[in-house]
Amino acid sequence: MSDFTLVADGLRFPEGPVWMPDGSIILVEIEAGRITRVTPDGAKQIVATPGGGPNGLAMGPDGMLYCCNNGGFEYHEANGYLAPHGIAQNYSGGRIERIDPATGKVELLYKSGDFGCILRGPNDIVFDQFGGFWFTDHGKVDYAKRCHDIVGIFYGKTDGSHLEEVIFPSNNPNGCGLSPDGKTLYAAETYTCRLMKFNITAPGKIAPDAGPGGPGIPLYRPAGYKFFDSLAVEASGNVCVATIGESGISVISPEGDLVEFVATDDIFTTNICFGGEDMMDAWITLSGTGRLVKTRWKRPGLKLEY
Repeated sequence: MSDFTLVADGLRFPEGPVWMPDGSIILVEIEAGRITRVTPDGAKQIVATPGGGPNGLAMGPDGMLYCCNNGGFEYHEANGYLAPHGIAQNYSGGRIERIDPATGKVELLYKSGDFGCILRGPNDIVFDQFGGFWFTDHGKVDYAKRCHDIVGIFYGKTDGSHLEEVIFPSNNPNGCGLSPDGKTLYAAETYTCRLMKFNITAPGKIAPDAGPGGPGIPLYRPAGYKFFDSLAVEASGNVCVATIGESGISVISPEGDLVEFVATDDIFTTNICFGGEDMMDAWITLSGTGRLVKTRWKRPGLKLEY
């Protein structure tokens, strides 16, 4: 961790970092149910408090933040780590929210049942060049009922006019991202620890037969006991996947080769985002210990659409 600079600590399971033009990072604190801005000097400002479990976060074409809200987890805290543990007793339902970063106003955009779609635990989100967004639903584990949700990957529009489950079933997808040319959707599966890719044929549509037995093409899966979380894409097309257990970021080429592994010191290393003038500044959420750290990346990250 010698190459990492601590930006902020004391965060309650931070994820979903979004780099802002003023140099700040807006992220979610899932356990606290809030959206927080972290300034370059480490100061923390509450942007909004949507409650539930704000998870993935992305800037939309209208300058609003779009939030995947998973509805809430229970948590277990021990040995210096905070970790989600099953569905919240006060689970408030999966949903997509639109948040004004200036005023903190939270607007419900989509809820479970809209357009016939079941949302259990929306997790991560990415916008395409057409102004629509892909998002994953990671689902919920209910230990009391001994069940685990079967979930999918969705496409939505920002005006509330369209929500569609494009990929079903999916193996508890977590992070998602788009290739630089916008023709490939990547999704990281947590429990199988697979990076999957899907061929995009039109906005919100994928090739149904591009894969063995379904639309998904398995691209990479590491050996050992580890799990994939969120991801970000480099300008080169490499996919940087936060890797839980092994503690770090797995950098995977578009061909499915491991380019490198960047180690951290938190087993719950969950998210990475890029920013700065040259897009070579990287911010990583170390969620178990509640930290946001910064480092210089070897290659520039892909500039997001908005």
